Amino acid sequence: MGRLFGTDGARGIANRELTCELAMNIGRAAAYVLSNEKVARPKILIGKDTRASSTMLESALCAGLCSVGADVVLAGYVPTPAVAYLVHKTGADAGIMISASHNPCEYNGIKLFNEKGFKLSDSIEEEIEALVLDDPSPITYPTGGDVGSVFLREDYIDLYIKHLLSTTDVSLEGLKIAIDCSNGSASYTAQKLFEGLGATCYMMHDNPNGININADCGSTHMDGLIDFVIGHEVDLGLAFDGDADRCLAVDENGHLIDGDKLIALFAKDLKDRNKLTNNTAVVTVMTNIGFKMFAKENDIDVSVTGVGDRYVLENMLANDYAIGGEQSGHIIFKEYATTGDGQLTGVQFAAAMVRSKKSASELASIMESLPQTLINVKVTNEVKAILNTDSDILAVIKEQEEILKDSGRVLVRASGTEPLVRVMIEGKNIKEITNMAKKIAAVIESKK
Repeated sequence: MGRLFGTDGARGIANRELTCELAMNIGRAAAYVLSNEKVARPKILIGKDTRASSTMLESALCAGLCSVGADVVLAGYVPTPAVAYLVHKTGADAGIMISASHNPCEYNGIKLFNEKGFKLSDSIEEEIEALVLDDPSPITYPTGGDVGSVFLREDYIDLYIKHLLSTTDVSLEGLKIAIDCSNGSASYTAQKLFEGLGATCYMMHDNPNGININADCGSTHMDGLIDFVIGHEVDLGLAFDGDADRCLAVDENGHLIDGDKLIALFAKDLKDRNKLTNNTAVVTVMTNIGFKMFAKENDIDVSVTGVGDRYVLENMLANDYAIGGEQSGHIIFKEYATTGDGQLTGVQFAAAMVRSKKSASELASIMESLPQTLINVKVTNEVKAILNTDSDILAVIKEQEEILKDSGRVLVRASGTEPLVRVMIEGKNIKEITNMAKKIAAVIESKK
């Protein structure tokens, strides 16, 4: 992990950790590195989510970009995958998304995309970090008419919706879908998208006010959607996070369908249609053991990466795999997207229901998850740094692993986007593994 960028861009509390000055400097450095002096007047596309600080940081980024001669195109409130798509579609030289994804409104972040719509490699991010944090002297500052300009393109969001509509030829007419937009970017796209495919939509949390993004709603707070589905006769519930790059689902009975099960049903659907390239699905180390059981039963190979959809995508591109993603709901369809896309995931799930003539619960039943418990321990960066070397932490982890043996697993990792250490244990007995996770979490907390 870099000094400035984590697994999903630069992120922090807006106006305290992620300041306007920092955003301006990231804009300058990004324009310099990404254009690589090949473009006399690079064009940078910017999108943002609905949190209060997004417009403030957008202005700071614009100032930094224009100060080094880059033109800026503002796409407005759009999902992160819209920026990834639009960069390539509109011929921009780079893209920037202002979002802290699933985090509370006080956080914000800056995600960078290259001219093809891919998240930046570690090496490119390190170049930008060096200019921001160490030596900005290579950057030159034009004057007069050579400074950049800012343009607003409110129509770009429709290009993205049109793209998602084109990913299926299946009509969703007759399907009733409850949609939780998390008061985020999907508030501007989801209803138009799913109604455009013929579905009847019941919209939830689609009235952003700057501070209610991800607030007890969306893919990190599923209870509201589950309650709605149970109380109404709907076929499917879909929940996105603040920037709509994640999707989790709820079946017609109110049961949660997580990212692991979504990837499983998509992999099986693709295989049935002879579209599962190299017969492989890509998942992360956080993926439930039940996925491997599903894959074995269905003769599907599994490739495992580190946590982060950028690493999933790198694996997919290197090996020509069609589907991959994370338990959290980041799911990538390589045929249609260069990053995780929550609404694309929802469209493909609904289309699979129509094609198969199966309910959401029937599709999700293809995989059975082993009980899993996850404890997030709030820590300092100092604790993150000693996580893999501290003798007390290593000893308690080893102790729990010896208890589980081959009947489960222990995974302890530092979050790349939040000040957390995640303690995850899988096993046959939920009470037992919860107590085991608490023991590990207590030792980690004692190090603060």
